Amino acid sequence: MKLSEGDLSHHLAQGLAPLYVIHGEALLLAIEAADAIRAAARTAGYTEREVLIAEPGFKWAELRNSAQSLSLFSTRKLVDLRIPSGKPGVEGAQALQDYCQKLSADTVTLVSLPRLDKTALGSKWFTALSAQGVIIATEEIALNALPAWIASRLKRQNQSADADTLVFLAERVEGNLLAAYQEIQKLALLFPAGPLSFEQVKDSVMDVARYDVFKLSEAMLAGDVARYARILDGLRAEGTATVLILWALAEDIRTLSKVLRAMQHSGNLASALRDARVWGARQKLVERAVRRFSPAIAERALRQAAHVDKVVKGLRRGNVWDELLQLGVRCANVKAA
Repeated sequence: MKLSEGDLSHHLAQGLAPLYVIHGEALLLAIEAADAIRAAARTAGYTEREVLIAEPGFKWAELRNSAQSLSLFSTRKLVDLRIPSGKPGVEGAQALQDYCQKLSADTVTLVSLPRLDKTALGSKWFTALSAQGVIIATEEIALNALPAWIASRLKRQNQSADADTLVFLAERVEGNLLAAYQEIQKLALLFPAGPLSFEQVKDSVMDVARYDVFKLSEAMLAGDVARYARILDGLRAEGTATVLILWALAEDIRTLSKVLRAMQHSGNLASALRDARVWGARQKLVERAVRRFSPAIAERALRQAAHVDKVVKGLRRGNVWDELLQLGVRCANVKAA
């Protein structure tokens, strides 16, 4: 059974399942989901709790023994298993599969994992957890969904803001939900319940966005010039290596070119994306870019990237940050044919 983080509270109100698995890269959402499960377990009488951390050297027999042993003063128990690496190893994989076959009604088990790759999600041990437990994926919230998320958090503290203010706040905390949570809490301390003005939010909120080269490339593919420029400025301020930025941009332009050439021959977008190994959320971005680009435009973008590479290496004169800005803006500004 799969649940979104937002559906968890409703689920817990209906009763507890014997097994919960939390995985994903949004640390704040993972912490909140785990806290909600622990609180529900305490309320339901699972008064004993044992924390197991599966680090190198961990004895997996402890997991089995923990579920089978209760203290003299407890009849129900919460087993809190954390696998920081997301890789239980051969012994751990088998132990998890065996454990799933012998879940006890007197024990609630909470398994916490980081973001898992495609291999881990398809593994036998994760399949066993999925078959027997409730899976909660806590992924980072996309920028276009962030204003609504912020609005819901403000509502919890009886505050609100208009659409423009929510977008402004989202841009300042993009990619950093923990900081977003702190900024929202700060607004509750600074201002009374009710609507917040743009000036109030602007004067109190810091720019705590966490930028990375992949978000920069996302903005380029999506045709979002303003976001591209903002993220590039953030990367420059953080001292990100220009060679890394260029690599990320060139890789996506190269992928786009490959998809466009494949479509010239087959006309099948799904097949072209699959052959170019484009999956998940990135697939939608590339699909949007394909509608705007032509093979000739993609080739010109690759030539421009090759020029920027020479500037990065000192083989051509120029300001590398200006060159990166021009490359991304030109690609983002390409209009649909």
